[in-house]
Amino acid sequence: MISIQGKGVSTGIAIGPLYFYQRAKSEIVRATVKNAEKEWERFKASQEKAIEQLGKLADKAREEAGDEAALLFETHQLMAEDLDYEEAIQGLIEEEFLNAEAAVSDVCAQFAEMFASMDDPYMQARAADVKDVSSRIISILTGAVQGGIDSDVPVILAADDLAPSETVQLDKSKILGFITEGGSGSSHTAILARTMGIPAIIGVGDQIKKEYEGREVIIDGTKGQIIVDSDDNTRKVMLAKLEEQKKTREMLEKLKGLENKTKDGQTIRIYCNIGSPDDVAPVLGNDAGGIGLFRSEFLYLNCDDYPTEDYQFEAYKKVLSDMGDKEVVIRTLDIGADKQIGYFDLPKEENPAMGNRALRICLNRPEIFRTQLRALYRASAFGHLCIMFPMVTSVWEVREAKKMCERVKAELTAEGKAFSNDVQIGIMIETPAAAVMSDRLAKEVDFFSCGTNDLTQYTLACDRQNADLGRFFNPHHPAVLRLLKMVCDNAHKNGIWVGICGELGADLSLTDTFLSIGIDELSVSPRAVLPLRQKVRDTNVAQVRDEVLSSLLGDKTQLS
Repeated sequence: MISIQGKGVSTGIAIGPLYFYQRAKSEIVRATVKNAEKEWERFKASQEKAIEQLGKLADKAREEAGDEAALLFETHQLMAEDLDYEEAIQGLIEEEFLNAEAAVSDVCAQFAEMFASMDDPYMQARAADVKDVSSRIISILTGAVQGGIDSDVPVILAADDLAPSETVQLDKSKILGFITEGGSGSSHTAILARTMGIPAIIGVGDQIKKEYEGREVIIDGTKGQIIVDSDDNTRKVMLAKLEEQKKTREMLEKLKGLENKTKDGQTIRIYCNIGSPDDVAPVLGNDAGGIGLFRSEFLYLNCDDYPTEDYQFEAYKKVLSDMGDKEVVIRTLDIGADKQIGYFDLPKEENPAMGNRALRICLNRPEIFRTQLRALYRASAFGHLCIMFPMVTSVWEVREAKKMCERVKAELTAEGKAFSNDVQIGIMIETPAAAVMSDRLAKEVDFFSCGTNDLTQYTLACDRQNADLGRFFNPHHPAVLRLLKMVCDNAHKNGIWVGICGELGADLSLTDTFLSIGIDELSVSPRAVLPLRQKVRDTNVAQVRDEVLSSLLGDKTQLS
């Protein structure tokens, strides 16, 4: 039996085979082949498999987001079997005896350059299509795994860490838990694990060896413990914990339908954070009151080119329709920093966390912002939409964003397209500047939502992605909590509500604090809804408020 210690970032027990995430190989090996006919057959087999995969993706996209979403994959299917494309590859294989991978790579470069040089924007966009199709065929030829997992059974997934673009493509049905070498509690792997309700352990370094792959692993996300090839007694203990975990969940199920009301009658809204339309089912299954954060950037991460207005509209429409009359807060595009997207062609920055990201990109590139806002307002006709702008630091930024909203509404009105006139506009409070200016910002918007991950990062000057700074990244720091109280006070003075959509919202050790300072809404992962409801219902705010506020503002140091 091998015991490994890491840091648990998503609680629970999971048991299953260990599997290492497989990344596609980026380097193409060039070779001269002796049998051109056999090499051509290799290409044809890979081409057919690619077309089959794209067909399945089109069906899935149509089911989840409509015909417009499926069109992208159907276009790629046509590109994969295009005669000119195919004949160019065949020529390199049969005339130059080039291996299939190199032939596809060369033809891809040739066709992409040809499309990019055309004057027609539609044809220019085909450059991205041919790159995507070629990449898929090359991955099949080289044996690389699409989506990182090639297993018939669910697994404990191990990786160095996963980029946002990689987490988007994972087959979630195949994952029992996560183990990563690095990462942090606010990494996208950790956030995904909490959203999925599965255990995750980070920071194990090189303790997880490649030779462990396929062997049974038990992970305890609460303790950060990993056990490889457990002995009978340890396995028995862990199975008992797993059973206890199920019983606790069954007990929490009884809280469904009950109010989020404290013993002394104070209520708070408990909403959920999601990253895709697929996440709505667990939101409803856990009886959340709404969606407090839909990270719309994951729609962009899941595409090989800028998602169209109709593609976004179908996704937003599905979420709003599925949620019925429940409130849905959709955050506008928030990329940059640790969420990079190749087709945006953002210049390399020395300090991307403080660079061109989120609302700054939207205001600098209004054509992208306009497309998203049109999709959002069109979807607003199908539910209760709130739009939220991230990474705000100044009043002028909010006013510019609101002007764009008004222009889009005027366009849609002129076109006779339906939208709701009851869309709330809010901002994220995730910079100290926004917190300090919250008295003025509150006059511009309908609500605040505090992004505690970035607020902690910027307040403490501490990179939240740097695992070596773990003990310095302290969301409980009095400076962070005092800023949250300031934001609450300024919001309520101006008649608007304030929520928390960062990971701190699910921290039960701070629920008393949030209730005491006047937070109106907490948005958490679906699995955290019922435990949080229980904590709220067990709390008497009148009994704890004085002590909490004295600790936060006075001389006591419980929160230091």
